[in-house]
Amino acid sequence: MQIEQTATTDLIPYVSNSRTHSEGQVAQIAASIKEFGFNNPVLVDKEKGIIAGHGRVLAARKLGMDKVPTVELSHLTETQRKAYIIADNKLALNADWDMEMLSLEMGGLDQEGFDLSLIGFNEDELGELAENLPTDGADEIHAKLSDLFGVPPFSVLNAREGWWQDRKRAWLSLGIKSEEGRGEDLLAFSHLEAKFGNRGGAESTSVFDPVLSELIYRWFSAEGSVVIDPFAGGSVRGIVAAKLKREYIGYDLSGVQVEANIEQAGRICENVTPAWVNADSATLDSAEIEADLVFTCPPYAGLEVYSDDPKDLSTMPYDKFVEVYRDIINKACAKLKPDRFAAIVVGEVRNKDGGYYNFVGDTIQAFKDAGLVYYNEMILVTAVGSLPIRAGRYFKAGRKIGKTHQNILVFVKGDPKKATRSAGKINFVDHIERAELEGSGENFPTIKKDAA
Repeated sequence: MQIEQTATTDLIPYVSNSRTHSEGQVAQIAASIKEFGFNNPVLVDKEKGIIAGHGRVLAARKLGMDKVPTVELSHLTETQRKAYIIADNKLALNADWDMEMLSLEMGGLDQEGFDLSLIGFNEDELGELAENLPTDGADEIHAKLSDLFGVPPFSVLNAREGWWQDRKRAWLSLGIKSEEGRGEDLLAFSHLEAKFGNRGGAESTSVFDPVLSELIYRWFSAEGSVVIDPFAGGSVRGIVAAKLKREYIGYDLSGVQVEANIEQAGRICENVTPAWVNADSATLDSAEIEADLVFTCPPYAGLEVYSDDPKDLSTMPYDKFVEVYRDIINKACAKLKPDRFAAIVVGEVRNKDGGYYNFVGDTIQAFKDAGLVYYNEMILVTAVGSLPIRAGRYFKAGRKIGKTHQNILVFVKGDPKKATRSAGKINFVDHIERAELEGSGENFPTIKKDAA
């Protein structure tokens, strides 16, 4: 085993650590280090995640130490790593525990077939832990992840859930009307609605989801971050960014759209105001901007045609569209600071022969060619709306499957760990309360912890 000096800022605490450290304990450890030196290396995994030594790292940071000695335990499996964290903490005298978290961790190890007696708990202690373990551990873990991150950070996000829909209504109740400034019936559903009625509240113009915006901002940027959006469209991403104390700069070719967005922001936003630039995104390279996050949703080729302006991407044949699109992505990513994230929402689009263009693949390649690493992929399951009307007709005619999702692609420029630190701690709570919104001095979405 080799001892290395590792920056304390590079060490990542275990998010499910059941051992707790009071301020008094950390102060005692800090006093010991000050008197005798840092003589017990921190044990870490290959990603610099802390396995043993959480208290020592807290004490080192309290003392202002830039580096501490570490030993990498790269030979441990994931299950062994989790078990070792608990076993090492069990050896400590007078250890304080988060019993609920400990029960969940031990229950997970038990399900994985790990011999719990190896960790150091006797039968009575294991019995007590079993009593504390919820009947449905998976549901409890899901709820804890939701408490921490809004929704569990899984690859599928379900916008149909009651929590999501409640939160969306709360955002929209601020007065967000993203459809303002856009042409009507861009998706051309009117003929279907005339025949079958508007079932499920289908929208004839696509509107961006404010809850998705909130998740991306909270997960991949910190308060005070500068967000650049080269395909701004409606007002949602800008207003949500401002409410979450991010500085938003969105580019849009439509003066009518920009004017509508600014008017809405003037009514809704107070302390932080989003900015929309009425210009071609191809001129981004001339702007003096340093962004902390690129977040956007481009035109889906010619699925929605927004204007007759020849510079409008939605008017272009796909080959030309992709050429200009790639150039804009490259220019936006050039404005992104090193060690930062970029996120984009896209979906596949069919050509006139019915086949997909591979728009998602072209988007991934565009970001990779701009020097970013393809880092995360998520699927957003969207509301059905008028899909049942369309799906039966299209499937019968050509076996085309009804599409109820969009792709959320996340990229990183530089070091993912440094980008994570730049994004800061995720500050998420569970529910927007309308009454609190109205009583808030800055009209900011305050959250209550008692809603699931």
